[in-house]
Amino acid sequence: MQKKGVSFSVFTKMWKDKSPTELGEFVLDLGFDGIELPVRADYPVPPESVGRDLPKAAKELGTLGVAITSVAGPTDEATIAACGAAGVPVIRTCPAIATGGYLASVEGHQRAFDALIPLLDKHGVALGIQNHEDQWVCNAMGIKHLIDRYDPSHICAIPCAGHTALNGESPEMAIDIVWSHLSQFKLKNAYWRRQTGPEAENVEWRPYWTTGRQGLASWPRSVAELKRRGFSGVVCMDAEYHDTASTERLLAEDLAFAKSLF
Repeated sequence: MQKKGVSFSVFTKMWKDKSPTELGEFVLDLGFDGIELPVRADYPVPPESVGRDLPKAAKELGTLGVAITSVAGPTDEATIAACGAAGVPVIRTCPAIATGGYLASVEGHQRAFDALIPLLDKHGVALGIQNHEDQWVCNAMGIKHLIDRYDPSHICAIPCAGHTALNGESPEMAIDIVWSHLSQFKLKNAYWRRQTGPEAENVEWRPYWTTGRQGLASWPRSVAELKRRGFSGVVCMDAEYHDTASTERLLAEDLAFAKSLF
């Protein structure tokens, strides 16, 4: 596990126009200890300059006492090396399932992981695999199937409570499945909302992203299981809500709720 105790991080994709210093001040005001930083085009740290900008961002945030607990971005050599230089322990990624099918996609991802192991080992960085509903590795069992053969110092698990609930896994089951490789834990919540009326011949449902108290995932049960097992590490919140205008208020409420559970 990570350092002793639990720390709280937030994925900052919603605030792409803030500089690293502005992000640090913002998340500190909300009550977070760290951030998951996007390495994406049109963000403060884009992929083409990650080697320069990520260590710089880590230094700026570090002066405020804010850690970059993970990045969400490419899994290429440049990003891995930049994470190592910046002291970022994990690159978080959601493996997609391509049109060729689930098993073929898993084999392709594992070939890519195999090729990256020497680089991950050299720079002291891990790939954190998160589940995601729809055409992705969607649940904890999918993560286990994908990464069980790897050392967790290289390829680890970052299960998401919201996505595992959407895909029918109980909190206790999901945590048990990936416990051997568990690195960080994602807290978000959603429920399935019908997109079509009752007269429709073909019914469509989509996730509706809501607060920690209101969705299918039981945050109290997830936290109780993590505490029972002695989890020590990063709890990351995604700040994803359908009510985007209320994001900051809802995020503050969810952080207070999560902290009360721990």
